[in-house]
Amino acid sequence: MSDLVTATTVVTALACGLVGGVFFGFSNFIMAGLGRRPDAEGIGAMQAINVTVINPGFMAPLFGTVLLCIGLAVWAVGSLGETGAPFVLAGAALYTFGCAGVTMAFNVPLNNEVERLDPADPGAAEVWHRYLRRWTAWNSMRTAASLGAAALLIAGLI
Repeated sequence: MSDLVTATTVVTALACGLVGGVFFGFSNFIMAGLGRRPDAEGIGAMQAINVTVINPGFMAPLFGTVLLCIGLAVWAVGSLGETGAPFVLAGAALYTFGCAGVTMAFNVPLNNEVERLDPADPGAAEVWHRYLRRWTAWNSMRTAASLGAAALLIAGLI
């Protein structure tokens, strides 16, 4: 493994861990806290979070890590004879599909659904409670995928 690949793997593992930590916080206590608020307050708070999360400080680690993973996957496919390459390839694939893929396929559409809600509408509560369960379940999958990818990338370095 070259110095460039080693450094890229370290940075990518750290980024996977960072993203996984953010997602862990949401699954572990943020969503539960929002669910304990009156429905209209929880909806309004989540709508505000979904707007403010779209910023370079979060989007760069979330999706920039996919680019790093793609680069590492290309290296790993061409280097499968090296001891760490299968771990790096598995970590890159796990993050790309288990984190970014789940984000785009499940969490973003759910966020779009909650964004269209009027928190004052009495029917919004039913959608909100369904959203809390489904979004948190998919987010927990993203958490596991991100942290699992970090572990696999670290294993590839060892």
